[in-house]
Amino acid sequence: MTNTTAIKNDFLKNDYQYIQCQLNQGVAELILNRVEKHNAFDEVMISEMISAIEAFAINSQCQQLILRANGKNFSAGADLNWMRKQAKMDFEQNLSDANELAKLMHVLDKFPKPTIVLVNGAAFGGALGLICCCDIAIANERASFCLSEVKLGLIPAVISPYVVRAMGNRQARRYMLTAERFSAEVALTHQVIHEINDDLDAAAKPFIEAFNGNSPQGMAWVKTLVSHLEDGVIDDATLAHTSEQIARIRVSDEGQEGLNAFFEKRSPAWISNQQQNAKTDAQGAK
Repeated sequence: MTNTTAIKNDFLKNDYQYIQCQLNQGVAELILNRVEKHNAFDEVMISEMISAIEAFAINSQCQQLILRANGKNFSAGADLNWMRKQAKMDFEQNLSDANELAKLMHVLDKFPKPTIVLVNGAAFGGALGLICCCDIAIANERASFCLSEVKLGLIPAVISPYVVRAMGNRQARRYMLTAERFSAEVALTHQVIHEINDDLDAAAKPFIEAFNGNSPQGMAWVKTLVSHLEDGVIDDATLAHTSEQIARIRVSDEGQEGLNAFFEKRSPAWISNQQQNAKTDAQGAK
């Protein structure tokens, strides 16, 4: 995936310092690229990631997003120099700083298209937040994870909603309190990741192909629906909301197209559109 030719959008040509962006045949890639620092993030990388994710979100050619990293490790978490700056900041400055990290987690979690994260090597601290915000998480065998904040007298506050949602409250308590390092096998058991595979690209391929065959609108609505149901409450309001959602999507243009294509035994328009985009991409790469 990383050897593809990027579509020439302005933001893809942005002179990013710590990330790389690619978009090919509907598949966008956001690549952490601060290898010498094990992809530790600071305010610059956070700002760049927010910018890229927001741009991909509104780009009609982007149908799915892959988050990955160059180098041996996915991310060491917070950059040490950034942490030194934070230690000298007052409350208001720290609040502003934390709000930016919270925004990064939010825009990734609410990204309106499917997301896949490919985890190579260590993923510490805030990196777990990024992983837990993605729809599909795949890690290689040597991946390791750690919520190390309490070792520094801190807490994993901004990432906690996403980590607790993935791991469950009970397991999150353990790993946030002990700050112990855990393996890919443990991460799989505790639902931080979905699969372990040393060939991350090969493992991602079936998901990419599945997403390519699905309704873009349907997948976006699924993400919104699941988010609405996170509290686990099933009451009259829940029943009314879910009934309204299925009724609305049935009468939508894409819902009608999908149903008609099924009964007429043909491919829906969104597959034809993707094939045309792929053809355009191939011609542009020549």
